[in-house]
Amino acid sequence: MSFGLRRHFTIDSSIAARALMFTRVMKARKITVDVSVLFADLRGYTALSQSLSADIVSSLLDDFYDECAAAIWEFDGLLNKTVGDAIMAIFNFPIPHQDHAERAVLAAREIQRRCQLRREFRLAEGAGLDGSELGVGIGIDTGEASFGEFGRSHRDLTAIGTVVNTAARAQSAAEAGRILVTRAVCERAQSQTAASEGREYRLKGFEKPIELYAI
Repeated sequence: MSFGLRRHFTIDSSIAARALMFTRVMKARKITVDVSVLFADLRGYTALSQSLSADIVSSLLDDFYDECAAAIWEFDGLLNKTVGDAIMAIFNFPIPHQDHAERAVLAAREIQRRCQLRREFRLAEGAGLDGSELGVGIGIDTGEASFGEFGRSHRDLTAIGTVVNTAARAQSAAEAGRILVTRAVCERAQSQTAASEGREYRLKGFEKPIELYAI
């Protein structure tokens, strides 16, 4: 069984589309784009860093990054950020897809599947783990965001906006092994979310409860 990070190749039209999108950003500095945003976080990382050796913890983080990247690229997403034990991905930029919300959901499920397989592989190795490692919480929202370079002394090419904040907070509310998505995602990815049930969550930074769906 191979857990290596796969290279991702796209057809010429996709390469041209990516080049065009980034050219637009570089000329305008910021553009408004319709995107799906995914945040994934490795649960219990701080506790693991206190109970396991630095080498094992570093290896677990590498596993997490590798599996997230492979899953995101498989569905033409952009792995935009790695921040500590979390990642942020964007779908529909720079490779455009009408079904980007569905692709984000499929990528989230693939992340969970890959991390579960990786966990089972490590347990079989007898690395002194208890099976709770590589638990991942994921949040997804879809809508308009501003994409471009932000900051003065340090410029960061990324997306900002309510859709990004909501996805990040949904991820914070998701337990290990769970994917939480907004109503907007459910409406735009119905083939993947038809059986999901929603409930209201109090999310940090939002005055009113936000309805999220576990899928």
